[in-house]
Amino acid sequence: MLKQALITILKTKAPMNLVIEGLSKTYPNGTQALKGVSLEIPTGMFGLLGPNGAGKSSLMRTIATLQDADAGSIHLGDIDVLNEKPKVRQVLGYLPQEFGVYPRMTAYQMLDHFAQLKGIKNAKERKATVRALLEQTNLYRERNIKLGNYSGGMKQRFGIAQALLGQPKLIIVDEPTAGLDPAERNRFHNLLSEIGEHMVVILSTHIVEDVTNLCRHMAIIHKGEVLLKGNPREVVEAAQGKVWKKMIAKVELPQHQQQYNIVSSHLFDGKVIVKAFGDECPDESFEASIPDLEDVYFSQIKAKEEATNAQIPNQIQE
Repeated sequence: MLKQALITILKTKAPMNLVIEGLSKTYPNGTQALKGVSLEIPTGMFGLLGPNGAGKSSLMRTIATLQDADAGSIHLGDIDVLNEKPKVRQVLGYLPQEFGVYPRMTAYQMLDHFAQLKGIKNAKERKATVRALLEQTNLYRERNIKLGNYSGGMKQRFGIAQALLGQPKLIIVDEPTAGLDPAERNRFHNLLSEIGEHMVVILSTHIVEDVTNLCRHMAIIHKGEVLLKGNPREVVEAAQGKVWKKMIAKVELPQHQQQYNIVSSHLFDGKVIVKAFGDECPDESFEASIPDLEDVYFSQIKAKEEATNAQIPNQIQE
């Protein structure tokens, strides 16, 4: 009953698109973290996929009003995110990569404290809200356990509970499943999927499988630039007939990496399965492989790395 009541509350909030245009950010040390990023993110789960250092956290922190941009704009509905930060914070739920808790407080005590900070002053309303959120995140039975005794997955679910306070219209979660065991990861996926039916949820991650399983829309970002955006299924369909695989001995890997456009490799039964990306089969020793999002991801990252490396000699000459 409480869980259904919470879902009803979430549904009553009018959906909003998040529109990012030409966003750039350079840090004082000269690192250009964002380079003209433009994205339109609708209601639902949106996957922001990229390796560590790609600019994902810089983008999330800027959207979450924790840092300013050098150029560009962000709008959440009719809210100017960069210039109306108090308004954004009223409708934002944020679960950063590093989420701290008071280890000696129980989940109930801490969530009640957060609810007061969010402006829920009425004790009866606050009690009902806290209970509903703990039910929603499957933590109600563990509500009186101190947070210091929570597992990693339980802490992440608690993080989502606090992010849902105040009926947000935008939820940002940064690398939420890193370090979770498979069972906790599955629970967290189910929770995010349910939440994502009613609001904009941005999932920032380097785990390709999370985006494949959860998101209707996605973008690949690397070195501060958006390399690809679209629907994960359609992105994979576009790669049909472009992925080729072969099993080789480990000692052959360097030669294959030099000779072919190898985008990924992994060990299997003491040997290495390599995957090449291209419009044509590299040679008769390769066979066609059914593509997945990981193949597309690795091909995009490699192409960006090669383009960046090709620019370095020209920059040195200049």
